Amino acid sequence: MRFSRAHPKKTGTCAGTGGRPLKVPDALRMDAEFQMTEFSPIPFLVGTRGSALALVQADATEAALAAAFPELRLERKIIKTTGDRRTDVSLAEVAKAEGTFDKGVFIKELESALDDGSIDIAVHSLKDLPTVLDARFALATVLERAPVRDVLVTRSADGIAGLAPGARVGTSSVRRARQVSFLRPDLTVTDLRGNVPTRLEKLATGENHDAILLAEAGLVRLGFLTESSAAGLPEPITSMPGLFATRLPEHEFFPAAGQGAIGIEIRAGDARSRVISEAIGHSDTWLRVTAEREFLRLLDAGCHTPVGVYSSLENGTLHLKARVFPESEGDPKTGEATGTDPYLTALELFQSLQ
Repeated sequence: MRFSRAHPKKTGTCAGTGGRPLKVPDALRMDAEFQMTEFSPIPFLVGTRGSALALVQADATEAALAAAFPELRLERKIIKTTGDRRTDVSLAEVAKAEGTFDKGVFIKELESALDDGSIDIAVHSLKDLPTVLDARFALATVLERAPVRDVLVTRSADGIAGLAPGARVGTSSVRRARQVSFLRPDLTVTDLRGNVPTRLEKLATGENHDAILLAEAGLVRLGFLTESSAAGLPEPITSMPGLFATRLPEHEFFPAAGQGAIGIEIRAGDARSRVISEAIGHSDTWLRVTAEREFLRLLDAGCHTPVGVYSSLENGTLHLKARVFPESEGDPKTGEATGTDPYLTALELFQSLQ
């Protein structure tokens, strides 16, 4: 059986470890294409976490692969990560206790599976992936980005204005926690772990929280919110009576670098996986997240650093804004930059912080 390939969207060149983009050498690319045409029975192994959101993201990845390569045989491997196992303490404490701070608590086991050949690609929420990867691995591509905003979920339709002083806002993100305290210092931030449905259920029952913060992308992908709606207007959460969502404008509540994007990680030298992955990439999303992640790299910031950054892309021009909190207490620095090269624009943003 010949291995046929559909016509995918045009993609940009993909980078792996935070430096300039890596190109697959022509010889390796030709060898990878030969493998795909002559050995189609070889399965392509997709690794993912087992949470509801991770599985939806794996579904999206596999659908894109099937559309680009109709005869590609896909197999899914569900892998439980350190972050999935330890839900009893905060993510920062999990990272320190497990010695995975620099690798990310949601990727260690997926990378181990990549390394030993158990999977060919690892599907990640890009915001969980460290900006600098081990030399054995590379970020091959990203899918088209979902909405990037953060969402405040409450038990009243009054949104953030309806939260009384001292109200408890649950989140596991230090970035969200610091921004809540900065914008509404009268609120109390509490730690909240668990997958998206579990967090919504905890809020619905009034368990320790008056409001919670979640990513808009996850709520949309899981069907709790519609794809498009204006920011700032409370709306009901689908299938969760009594809960209301307020999408927070990104120029007021800065999202995480890479938020809303699905990233595909591969073995750095695996030309077959790179060629297949690049075929489903989205070039505009790649430019934006490359700039955002390069900014984090320049800051030497990790997944648990309180940094908010967002981008827009119009007619090939990038616009970046950032809010960077100190590790300890204090007001944030902000910056802004515009340009066409994601690396130079990230550098300009870094230099503009004040």
